[in-house]
Amino acid sequence: MKTILIPIDFSKNALQALQYAQELYKCTRAEFYLLHAFAEEVYGPYQTTTVEERKTLERDIRAKVEKKLANLVSSIEGTPPNPLHRFITVAAFDSLVDAANDLVEKHNLDLIIMGTHGENSTHKTTFGSYTIEVFKYVKCPVLAVPSDFEYKQPKAILFPTDYMLPFKRRELKLLSELAGNFKSEIHFLYLSDFNVLSARQVDNQLFLKGNLTKAYLFFETAPVKNRVETILEYIKEHDVDMLTMVNSRHSFFEDMLYSSTIDQLGLKIKIPFLVMQNLPR
Repeated sequence: MKTILIPIDFSKNALQALQYAQELYKCTRAEFYLLHAFAEEVYGPYQTTTVEERKTLERDIRAKVEKKLANLVSSIEGTPPNPLHRFITVAAFDSLVDAANDLVEKHNLDLIIMGTHGENSTHKTTFGSYTIEVFKYVKCPVLAVPSDFEYKQPKAILFPTDYMLPFKRRELKLLSELAGNFKSEIHFLYLSDFNVLSARQVDNQLFLKGNLTKAYLFFETAPVKNRVETILEYIKEHDVDMLTMVNSRHSFFEDMLYSSTIDQLGLKIKIPFLVMQNLPR
């Protein structure tokens, strides 16, 4: 059974991500944890209130959130409901990152699926600030679904890598099962001006092959030049349905998170983006 966390702020993008999750795991036993973290709603505009006033406000907001979450579940369960799916609602007086991490550790969750804010005048990128924070700090794979993305089976998955990371079996199992469900292709794109791999890179590539047995694997190399543009070109030319990378210290993805390249990618990517973690948990 898959355990999946979906942050819910009741926006169109969050509800779209929830619908995407239901379709993606339509034929899989799954528990969906619908999380609304509301600490900012208490502290944001009421910083000068007393402790008692904050407690009252917290209680009132929690009651409203729990009611909205219950109504949401009633509206999405379907008639008849999918017997493979179960929904658990969580109203957390906490930040999104802390609440998500607590749930991931408590329930050993497999995946977070969340909607992005879309390109707008505030963020100017597909990946809003909350999405970036979850990418960085929550110890769980994250699947970000772009605004207005219409569900499509992930038949072709692009995985840019330098083969330098010691991949985690649990993360690869998640990807392997996802690809296996849809008989998907995974295209590994090695961004390098050299075709020869080191012994370490060969070992890591063999590890990928041994753990992604349910997918059709393709291994390709592209010159470095502009890495983001190369990725975007490959997505367009090969009709890619999902992009995945690994977040780890000193990785290409970490470089992207702390530089303007994540904005370049976020401005243009129109497909779901799976960020796998290389962290112990």
